[in-house]
This record gives sequence, C-alpha cells and structure tokens, in this order.
Amino acid sequence: MLTLEFPGCRKLIDAIDEAVSKPTTPEITDSLRNSLCKLIRGKEVTLPDCVFETAEGRYARRELYRSDEHGYCVVAMTWGPGQGTPIHDHCGMWCVEGVWSGALEVVQYERLSDADGQWRFAPVGSIQAGPGSAGSLIPPHEYHTIRNPSDDSVAVSLHIYSGNMTHCAIFQPMEQPQCYSRTDRQLGLDPVH
Repeated sequence: MLTLEFPGCRKLIDAIDEAVSKPTTPEITDSLRNSLCKLIRGKEVTLPDCVFETAEGRYARRELYRSDEHGYCVVAMTWGPGQGTPIHDHCGMWCVEGVWSGALEVVQYERLSDADGQWRFAPVGSIQAGPGSAGSLIPPHEYHTIRNPSDDSVAVSLHIYSGNMTHCAIFQPMEQPQCYSRTDRQLGLDPVH
C-alpha cells in the first residue's frame, strides 16, 4: 500500500522487496543496509517535502509505505534540534535505519539481568551517523536510543520495520544505577501530504 508517491519510490520499494526475499534475518538486514546506503548516497530517491517538517515537542513519524504482500513498513522520522527517544525496543521486530539528512546519535544498550522486577541496561556502543549511513537492529539486540545532537539542524531518517510498528516498550531511568521502569507506548503517525 503506497501512502505517498515520490520520485524514486518504486526503486526503493523494489530494493526492499528484493531484500526481504532473502532466507534469513541477517541476510535481509545486510541487503537492506547496503541498498539503503546506496539509494541515499546516489540521490535517486527524493523523499516528500513533508518529511522535513518537524513536530512541536517531539519527533515526527510518517509512514511512506506498507507492504501488504511482505508485511514490512517504511517510516520517515523527522528529528528537530535536540529531539530524541528514551531507551526503547521494537517489540521483537528487526529494523534497518538510515540517516537521510542531518546527523543522529544512536546508543545501543544490552539488557542485563533484572533486579527486583526492574529492567537493567548498560550502554554498549554509540555512533554518530551521518547522511548515507545505515544500521540494523535484530532482536534480542534491539534496545537503543536515537537523538539529533544538533542545536540548530533538522535530521531525517528512514526506518524499515519487519512489520507494522504501532507500539513499543520504553524504559525510563530510576534512582538506582542502570535500573529502568518499562511502559508500553502507542506510536502515532503524522500526516503525509
């Protein structure tokens, strides 16, 4: 189901369709990462203007495509200066994330053994990702934060999820070091036009 037509959208969808036909999750995500990097750097795909519009007080999520045949969805996210996420998961779905414009800081977390019903995490890596770079998250290694580190620039990223991403778990820090509380968050979509 095409949510919005834009230059190069067929090329993007064809690349994703080809990748998701691979037999294993690592092969799918490797193919998607490589294809996404080439498409962003090659400037053969032009995202719609609306994905460069920020939302007040939060990052924006705009679904550009959902495959009825393969089940995946493509979401563009717009990050205003300093906007980001708490530690969150992808509810067991794999995801490939590519930076379209601007820069993003991604911190990956490893889940530690729980203590007294509290979730525990430790950061295991941080990257500053610029345009044309892409990474993947494969459960159980899906816990991360994303943040636009700029004080004055907007960042845009493209996210390909193995399914329709309608909710996730978010983790908020507690007083004890490395301890977090878990809540479910419904994820809304901003309009595309």
